[in-house]
Amino acid sequence: MTATPGLGAPRLASPDLLRSTFRRHAAGVAVITARGAAGPIGFTATSLTSVSAEPPLISFGIGTGASSWPAIAEADHVGVHILGEHQSELAATFARSGADRFGAPTAWREGPEGVPVLDDVLAWLVCRIVGRVPAGDHRIVLAEVVLGDPSGAGRPLLYHQGRFSGLRD
Repeated sequence: MTATPGLGAPRLASPDLLRSTFRRHAAGVAVITARGAAGPIGFTATSLTSVSAEPPLISFGIGTGASSWPAIAEADHVGVHILGEHQSELAATFARSGADRFGAPTAWREGPEGVPVLDDVLAWLVCRIVGRVPAGDHRIVLAEVVLGDPSGAGRPLLYHQGRFSGLRD
């Protein structure tokens, strides 16, 4: 096997290869929330996907070793929040292990189905979980949209090259 001019030598599949490749893939940033037994839980997700318009379905991935997984494994409903470029600190808080994710300065309220709803986001949904599909060390959660509000103002927050950033004109 020879390397293509201007490109590095191909590497064998590994977790590092996958992570290195997807660091180059810009993704929108969302926070997933749910009501847990001990209070609200949430985590930052860049794996949010629109799956189907009819019925309206979304999906996201979560590691089974994540602190939020036990609550997501038991939850009936989740909140899905699309973050704006002004919310990089919020995204970092929900991505950080051991952080007080729902303490100040996080602004939120209890929404429909008891789901925590974050304030000042570009859009939010409340979704009913309809499936949890095993996928390696993760689960792909499928959820049907129940209601939401897409009317927030601003530009989306992106995750690229290991950091949060906004769109550039």
